[in-house]
Amino acid sequence: MPVADWPTTETEAIAEQERLRPLVQPYGPGPSGAADDRLIAGVDVAYDDERDLVVAAAVVLDLDGLAVVEEATAVDRVAFPYVPGLLAFRELPAVLDVLERLIHAPGTVVCDGYGLAHPRRLGLASHLGVLTGLRTIGVAKTPFTFDHREPGAPRGSWTPLTDPATGEEVGRAVRTRAGVKPVFVSVGHRIGLTEAVDTTLALAGRYRLPETTRHADSLCRRALAALQKGTSAN
Repeated sequence: MPVADWPTTETEAIAEQERLRPLVQPYGPGPSGAADDRLIAGVDVAYDDERDLVVAAAVVLDLDGLAVVEEATAVDRVAFPYVPGLLAFRELPAVLDVLERLIHAPGTVVCDGYGLAHPRRLGLASHLGVLTGLRTIGVAKTPFTFDHREPGAPRGSWTPLTDPATGEEVGRAVRTRAGVKPVFVSVGHRIGLTEAVDTTLALAGRYRLPETTRHADSLCRRALAALQKGTSAN
């Protein structure tokens, strides 16, 4: 969507979510590891509130060993006011910008946030997937407004993340490290929930968060610090 057509009010944004929601494909395979499907990106954003700017970072990893292949950053004006449930409208312009700067196109993008685990089933990961056509996954640090039981202690344990109003499963609470608090995985676009969980576990072998998220968060913090100091993050 061109920036000129980007929603500017809460009513417009909700209408856009309702329009895009039926386009989400909550099924499909995870990354295959084949030559044309082995690159996976993590994206994250940070804000410079004093200047009303948002910094987006994208880090591309190779599934074989999770080595960093490429990094990119972008800085944009904040495109939408802060409204719970509509954060994608603040972040997506910068995220789309940074993904366009990548030379190595990823087959999958992992977002630090939600996909179908969203009141209107269109969190950042799902919204991004529909706009780009990419396979996307949401991996969040908190359960947002949804319910879950604590999963078992072993790595790989999970329990459903459910909507308390309907009982619908919108994601899973997943234990990525034994005895460490879970992350909350939801489908973004073009992937099934089991496959999204399996992909998250493959990316989170050493730490609670996927390597994609860890690298993108680190780059985002460096880029924000560099912006505030007037230097380059790379």
